[in-house]
Amino acid sequence: MRTMHIAMKLKDWMQVAATVVVVSALAACGGGGGDSGGSSSTSGSTSGSSSSSSLPASPTQQPIAATAANTVAITVDHGVTGVINIPTISVTVCAPSSPTTCQTINNIQVDTGSFGLRIVNSALNSTMQSALTASTLTNGNQLAECATFADGYTWGTVRAATVTIGGETTTSAVPVQVIGDKAASTTPSVGCGSGSAENTASDLGANGIIGIGTALYDCGATCVDATTAAQYSNYFSCPGGTSCTRTAVPLASQVANPVAKFPVDNNGVIVQMPPISNSGAASATGTLVFGIGTKLNNVLGSAQAFTTNAVGDLTSSVFNGSTVTAFLDSGSNGYFFSDSSLTLCGSNFSGFYCPSSAQTRSITLVGLNSVKATASIDIMSASTLFGNGTNYAFNDLAGQVGGLAAFDLGLPFFYGRHVYHGFDLRPNGGTQAPFVAYAS
Repeated sequence: MRTMHIAMKLKDWMQVAATVVVVSALAACGGGGGDSGGSSSTSGSTSGSSSSSSLPASPTQQPIAATAANTVAITVDHGVTGVINIPTISVTVCAPSSPTTCQTINNIQVDTGSFGLRIVNSALNSTMQSALTASTLTNGNQLAECATFADGYTWGTVRAATVTIGGETTTSAVPVQVIGDKAASTTPSVGCGSGSAENTASDLGANGIIGIGTALYDCGATCVDATTAAQYSNYFSCPGGTSCTRTAVPLASQVANPVAKFPVDNNGVIVQMPPISNSGAASATGTLVFGIGTKLNNVLGSAQAFTTNAVGDLTSSVFNGSTVTAFLDSGSNGYFFSDSSLTLCGSNFSGFYCPSSAQTRSITLVGLNSVKATASIDIMSASTLFGNGTNYAFNDLAGQVGGLAAFDLGLPFFYGRHVYHGFDLRPNGGTQAPFVAYAS
């Protein structure tokens, strides 16, 4: 979905279009379609149509129960604003100065395509808004961030919080972004503002984003070096909270992947989503597992590991005979790629594919370690899928990315699979290179 890295990738760029699609169905959904915590089942699945029945069998891997300390339940359902295919978890944040001053926030989007925790200011209660104080630079200026995504940007201060997810807690406070806590008038005119502001839960479709991709920090060395930071930094120095200008920031002050700050189970994550009907489901419950090969419940097993660049991209993958950059991204609510042989939908579902019959496509994923595998994906007409306004989980929704040589394996790819993201531990002195893997 969303990435803070300057080599921007397409992440969740169709989210706004999907919001429009499901808004009309909200009254019919009510509060139904909920899941029991840790269950691997789905509810509300519809029977396969004649077009979906022509598709090959979908992956069938089931998630483990979210009962161990290194697990937390993932939910896809109506969520905050009825955006489809938004996987969410609950996250607890505590004030570093007062460890008992805490708040659990639901509906935080799980995003393997970005790095770091971001919480919408309005999702924090007044006590937490005061307890999580804004970070400052050595010159005393307030530190803020403009996190730029493919579909917009978030603007807000950087604050420190201790983070607990499932039964795991960071060893110390980590920098997080609080979205929308600064007036729109303070948004920098240079270096921020690409696309639409996404500073509310309504804009995001969630109460925040937890970026758990392969990188440890959301900008890394680019923002540490003053020369590159002057042109590319996400971070801004705001004297008196205004007149914000780009600034260099050390790693310790950058918004960080909180899982990498756990005392154990801190070398990667596994996103496990259940199989669902090709016609979609009202909801789906999976499991987010912390650590890879650190416990009996997170072994890599027979899954092949594809080493990636620092931000999780497989830059030598092949689709339709052309080299593309592929990425496995839970934060994108569909598959997104370019294929002129697929019919595009009309204006009601602009940007999505609406083939007259169900389709299958294949992409060859190629790691930097030369490991190769062919992944097949299924595609149904977005118009057909959205015809049932009570469904929020889809495994065969796809759209275009224009002329870019990119292939976004979004959340549909995760259903029925265990998808691994191994962190790049080298910036902290480790030896593990970033990698992705999957088992289905």
